[in-house]
Amino acid sequence: MDTLYELIQNRDAGEDNMTALVIAGTAQGEKVFLSGREVIWKSGDCPFLTGHLAELTEVQGNGVIELDGQRVFCEYTGCRKELVVCGGGHVSVPIIQIGKMTGFYVTVLEDRPRFADCARKAGADQVICEPFADGMDKIEGSTDTYFVIVTRGHRYDSTCLREAVKKPHAYVGMMGSRKRVGIVRQQLKDEGTPGTLLESVHAPIGLDIGAETPEEIAVSVMAQIIQVKNSRRRNEAYVPEIRKYLTETPRQGLRSVLTVIVSRKGSAPRETGTKMLVREDGQTFGTIGGGCAESEVIKRALLMMREGKAAELCTVDMTGQEAEDAGMVCGGIIEVWMESVPIDKA
Repeated sequence: MDTLYELIQNRDAGEDNMTALVIAGTAQGEKVFLSGREVIWKSGDCPFLTGHLAELTEVQGNGVIELDGQRVFCEYTGCRKELVVCGGGHVSVPIIQIGKMTGFYVTVLEDRPRFADCARKAGADQVICEPFADGMDKIEGSTDTYFVIVTRGHRYDSTCLREAVKKPHAYVGMMGSRKRVGIVRQQLKDEGTPGTLLESVHAPIGLDIGAETPEEIAVSVMAQIIQVKNSRRRNEAYVPEIRKYLTETPRQGLRSVLTVIVSRKGSAPRETGTKMLVREDGQTFGTIGGGCAESEVIKRALLMMREGKAAELCTVDMTGQEAEDAGMVCGGIIEVWMESVPIDKA
């Protein structure tokens, strides 16, 4: 039988996938994994959570909710965030670079070999050097796919936009003047593309910051994408190094603790759902923000393993004088759930 981590990794990206965990109350430790509103894994009988499935399926986004006096952390497990850049021109290069810096898997479609090479040099994870229509056929899309259309002409814009709006996506944006955007939209409407799909397109693309240079335009585009991404409160559940450790790497007889930020107040360094894995030899995978706060969580995780605890909820306060003296500059409070990971993979 697959472990929870394998089920999460192999989930259907088209479904709403969520874990619910009781972090405080008499049912502390109960955990279920819901996919498409159905329970496909649970930590045991889980009478409390299975008795409140109706409420859980109504939860929107990540965070802690109260159910009959119990505190429950709900987390939608999104997929890898993919940035699909249609076009490999001068504006695309800084978009690729910022996309990689901000954690996206970047795919570039470009039909000109010379510009495709520039996209590779800029750090794109995948470059498809084919006609745009053929390239778009190879993109499946998902609810975590962000399309950026920055081609060199109307007909290429139309080809990419026509296909992008039909695919599952989190965002579609197209660069161009209002006149150019209007021409493309009207052309697709005349072809029969539903107006509701076209109305959701961010065009002209990017936040209005008066951008002029390719680098400034890239900043405005990626700022808008990050704004959309963060408003959805749907994170990639496990960064690749943690996912690989939990599903593929032999434990080598070493205990480990998986930590996750379940709530935050103030200017905490990382968002709810951010994870870090701590192994008993001191090696860590992922980060929950670094600095003294992370150091404190690592220390508590190591102590937890020495004491043989299965799970624990801890609070790290970065607002007091002691925290200020220790260099915790963020000034927030985070709650971190820590749970032991089985030594064996299965």
